[in-house]
Amino acid sequence: MTRIVVLTGAGVSAESGVPTFRSADGLWEGHRVEDVATPEAFEHQPAVVHRFYDARRAALAEVEPNAAHRALARLEAAVGDDLLVVTQNVDDLHERGGSTRLVHMHGRLRAARCVECGSRVKWYGELGHRPPCPACAARALRPDVVWFGEMPYDLDVIFGALDRAELFVSIGTSGAVFPAAGFVQQAVANGARTLELNLEPSAGTHLFDEARHGPASVIVPAWVDRLLG
Repeated sequence: MTRIVVLTGAGVSAESGVPTFRSADGLWEGHRVEDVATPEAFEHQPAVVHRFYDARRAALAEVEPNAAHRALARLEAAVGDDLLVVTQNVDDLHERGGSTRLVHMHGRLRAARCVECGSRVKWYGELGHRPPCPACAARALRPDVVWFGEMPYDLDVIFGALDRAELFVSIGTSGAVFPAAGFVQQAVANGARTLELNLEPSAGTHLFDEARHGPASVIVPAWVDRLLG
């Protein structure tokens, strides 16, 4: 039974050197969100979208998990199925840090999805040259990431875990984007205690029972140490 649900966002991976790609003017690496992160963008200019995500996928080879990722894996090793980590991140640093009880609600960079047959496969190389789908051979693979206007993955699993959770912890996320921004309220409604661990107060800090602020690589291991006693 899941007793602890942890939600992670970009703040967990930022210290590993994974850029958020969203700059102060709202652009992603010089692109408007509408140009690289919507189904319409992929339909109208697939080459641009593929170049953007191929570069992001390749960049993962240059980064490593940090102390926050490893601390969550240590918590899983201690409590097993009592923990579920829900990440908004599309990198694979949680897995490389040792986590296995993990849901990627926004998909994964190192995966592809076939537009024709719907199959989802691990993918480490480029997609811009339109390789065939391993399942159906159609040249219709896209990044297996959730774009704006699309439904996040595994919401039934996530909300089921929130319904059972005794503790909900939000780490390194702004608390401004739904549906993830509403997870704390779902947890509270079911009687869970709530904790925010973030670099600075988020838009939803006031919704939590407790908040601790600082770099994730410092405050997450410290929290895990206290929790495990």
